[in-house]
Amino acid sequence: MTFDNADELYKIAKAHPRSKLVIRILTDDSKSLCAFGIKFGAPLAVVPSLLAKAKELNLDVIGVSFHVGSGCYDPSVYRDAIARARAVFNMANNVGYEFTLLDVGGGFEDRLFESAAVVLREAIGEHFPEEERREKGIRLIAEPGRYYVSTAFRLVVNVIARRAPLEGAKGYSEGGDAQPEVMCECSLLVLPIVTDLISDYVNDGVYGAFNCILFDHQTPLPRVLTVNGIPYTPSAFPDEDAQWASIWGPTCDSIDCISKGLFLPRGIQVGDWLEFENMGAYTVCAASQFNGFEVSRVVYTVGGAASASASASAFASSISAPSGEVMSVFEQVKRVLVEFEERVRGMDMDI
Repeated sequence: MTFDNADELYKIAKAHPRSKLVIRILTDDSKSLCAFGIKFGAPLAVVPSLLAKAKELNLDVIGVSFHVGSGCYDPSVYRDAIARARAVFNMANNVGYEFTLLDVGGGFEDRLFESAAVVLREAIGEHFPEEERREKGIRLIAEPGRYYVSTAFRLVVNVIARRAPLEGAKGYSEGGDAQPEVMCECSLLVLPIVTDLISDYVNDGVYGAFNCILFDHQTPLPRVLTVNGIPYTPSAFPDEDAQWASIWGPTCDSIDCISKGLFLPRGIQVGDWLEFENMGAYTVCAASQFNGFEVSRVVYTVGGAASASASASAFASSISAPSGEVMSVFEQVKRVLVEFEERVRGMDMDI
């Protein structure tokens, strides 16, 4: 069990006095998409008093944990975090504890994993030499949750409605009271008077799998799978056929916006499909059924499905797929675990 304050120690002493405890320390999480320090972590200045209180309560503290924040985009912060952990190990010795566990947390991004591993390896080698780890039986663990699942899932959504200006209709006039012809707000762009903007409404939104936009600071961008029912290939649609559009979720809430503005092929119609990659982390796990819309179902496929058309075909055929296909997920998880282990071993790490 982890703790970072005295109240937790009193509670643990009362409810689970034989627990093995880990003190969670505060680290620099300013280089991450989701910072945790505002909610979790004991500053180094209070660690000695917390360890002394744990000793007074006869609690068994065995190690240190930290988390540099979810979605870390600057692996150099791990170096400072390891140095802080070393300081806490030394503080524990002064109180009478002999720590045997170091949890380096998570925050690993797939594209930066090797960089993070290099920083961790160097910092651990400096502050926790291999000889000391072997002699004292210090175990290293990590929490690579986002790394495992982020790229494992794609989300395929269906265009269920469109809002387009009526051809030849009078557009929005500056200073007038008329309603703009689309609901397209953009805080980063100042748009001129435009009369041909399109709003596409899809069957998932920020109350569903796209809650990652609100809670995980993501900016998912779509790949077009079909245009007017025909599989989309960029070469078949010249750039001049692209049109400025916005993408919205299905609910009644105006906050349910997936993209406030982007260029999409002009011919997209109701019934067409869009695909969003890297939708495995913090998506359907926090989805709701607000407004009565069901949470997107998960369909397991075997193989790469690298092309957009393959993804669309897999989704379409899954509507009547037998439940036995779910078993294939275990094979995929096994491959991911093996790949992760090989990457770590290739860098001579023992995390």
